[in-house]
Amino acid sequence: TDGFSKCKKLSQKTLYYSPFKYLWCNNLPSDQSLVWYSLFFMGYVRNFVVTIAVTSSFSGQTGKMKINRREGLSVNSSQFALGGEPFRILGGSLHYFRVPRAYWRDRMMKMKACGINTLTTQVPWNLHEPKRGDFQFHGGLDLETFLLQAADVGLWVILRPGPYICSELDLGGLPSWLLRDSTMRLRSMYSGFTVAVDAFFDKLIPKVVPLQFKKGGPVIAVQVENEYGSFATDISYMTFLKEALQSRGISELLLTSDNHKGLKDGGVSGVLRTLNLRKLNFDDINYLEAVQPNSPILVMEYWTGSFDGWGDLHHIFPAEDMLSAVREILRRGMSINLHMFHGGTNFGFVSGALTSPSYKPLITSYDYDAPLSERGDYTPKYHLLRDLFSRYSGEPLPAMPALRRNEGYEEAIMYQHLSLWDALPFTPEPFKSQAPINMENFPVNNGNGQAYGYALYETTITNGGFLRSGSSIQDRALVFVNRSFIGIFNYKTVELAVPDGKEERTLSLLVENCGRVHFSKAMDSQRKGIVGDILLNSLPLTDFVIYSLDMTQSFIDSLYRAPWKTLPNKPSFPGFFQGRLFVDGYPSDTFLKLPGWTKGVLFINGQNLGRYWDIGPQQSLYLPGPSLNSGINQVIVFEEEDSDFKVQFEDTPDLGMTVDIQ
Repeated sequence: TDGFSKCKKLSQKTLYYSPFKYLWCNNLPSDQSLVWYSLFFMGYVRNFVVTIAVTSSFSGQTGKMKINRREGLSVNSSQFALGGEPFRILGGSLHYFRVPRAYWRDRMMKMKACGINTLTTQVPWNLHEPKRGDFQFHGGLDLETFLLQAADVGLWVILRPGPYICSELDLGGLPSWLLRDSTMRLRSMYSGFTVAVDAFFDKLIPKVVPLQFKKGGPVIAVQVENEYGSFATDISYMTFLKEALQSRGISELLLTSDNHKGLKDGGVSGVLRTLNLRKLNFDDINYLEAVQPNSPILVMEYWTGSFDGWGDLHHIFPAEDMLSAVREILRRGMSINLHMFHGGTNFGFVSGALTSPSYKPLITSYDYDAPLSERGDYTPKYHLLRDLFSRYSGEPLPAMPALRRNEGYEEAIMYQHLSLWDALPFTPEPFKSQAPINMENFPVNNGNGQAYGYALYETTITNGGFLRSGSSIQDRALVFVNRSFIGIFNYKTVELAVPDGKEERTLSLLVENCGRVHFSKAMDSQRKGIVGDILLNSLPLTDFVIYSLDMTQSFIDSLYRAPWKTLPNKPSFPGFFQGRLFVDGYPSDTFLKLPGWTKGVLFINGQNLGRYWDIGPQQSLYLPGPSLNSGINQVIVFEEEDSDFKVQFEDTPDLGMTVDIQ
């Protein structure tokens, strides 16, 4: 190299750096396809360039075999081909946004050791563009690094960029600021939606294009939307998305993904249809063959388990039933993607919700009863699959990576208390409104509204009577008069008695967004907070003061200036409670348990681990070791109703009582 220093070499990656403007790289093998990434840093040195060369000889990928990069994943009458050679997809789903970045490689290596050759992942628009025009692709959302790590481990990638991904995420992965438009029609050709999609794809797709198979990268296929056949409101929408991908440089195989009912309406010309299912029903296979003859079959989502809603039991799918279906799929020569291979965690407030038969928010854990558990442990499903896939590998499988140690720590005793009311000065400036306003239309976050968390609505009343919410509370509200609790509004309880009184009193409603529905035609109406009138004795309340309590890390961090008090014998609720966890040595994964608490949110060192709720099924929260410091760690709990002021840290999870998936 000319004027450059080689600073590091790992496997097939070589890292070069230079303060000069141009990169000259000589003497690289001519038979290796290169993918170049230049990351420009503004700092002490201008025009500083970091370039990573990723070769087609992925470590572990078919040994030293050369791959014909001119021919990507293709289909013929009975099978797939990759690089011109027959190829069967043995895939597994792994979502980078549900796994700590420090553990990405660990999970990938465990996939590889099981016999998986292809990783599939979805791209959550709502996390990558939390505010319109504010794109986040760093830290745990660094998609490029995730894909490069997959390549280095030896996994091909099927990318599922949406824009709608479902994935049991809030609003199916769509950003809530779209709903500021009162006439918004999601997943359609409505201009307010397509303009936003174009802007997102303008940022996302250029990051993916150089990582495609024919350019030397791991991406062998890209999915268009997700299960649109079950939604299917606009026949031109899927064509728009196909062209949006191809016009920005996507040249690998495109595919769609639907269940039986959606196969017909979810397809688009020139795009491969694939099937989603759990129990093998040959009517489904036959129907796909009828709709799409002379093509190989890919079960794009073979559901290895399921998700849970608050108040449910923990759903499990028997390992023997799963194995029986996977074995038969492979026996028939089909390809498969295990959804999920590793579920992970819905950290923060990103969980979605069900709307049928009634509204039900989803829990924080996304364990999914998958072959790898929430923290990446091997399960019986993993061992059964590894034995099965070893027969289709053609070469010995890599050794199974060693498991990381879990650890139980001494419980954290809460020693400080901050009432909700004393925390209000640390929220964004409250605003006044004649009528209630939904969270998405709050004048906060640079005109993007509030996406998640809580909102406090306060007004003045001068009499008692009956308070009625109808369907205006989305989704749950604690109600107070002069800061004294009088009851809870939810989808079942829509009327409360307000004590008599003729003097002016403050009526407060602390409303929680418990999660937007992730799949249904009701998505267009998933606005949160108070979305209509609240009636007192049949008259609508007016003149509100509204506080945004989105519980961001910056808000939690700002509370160090708040007037915390030594924990009293009878603290007020809702409130914040603070304690400390001491970690001696290198931090390990652990599980938080709150047996004496009722409902709330837990923060470790400012990071939102997610919601807890005593109705279950989930009885513990996963706390990854990388979220901890060696030494003292701050524990803050926002509790709505009651507490015993102790947080336990144990070495085993508790996802609740189980029920078999039928």
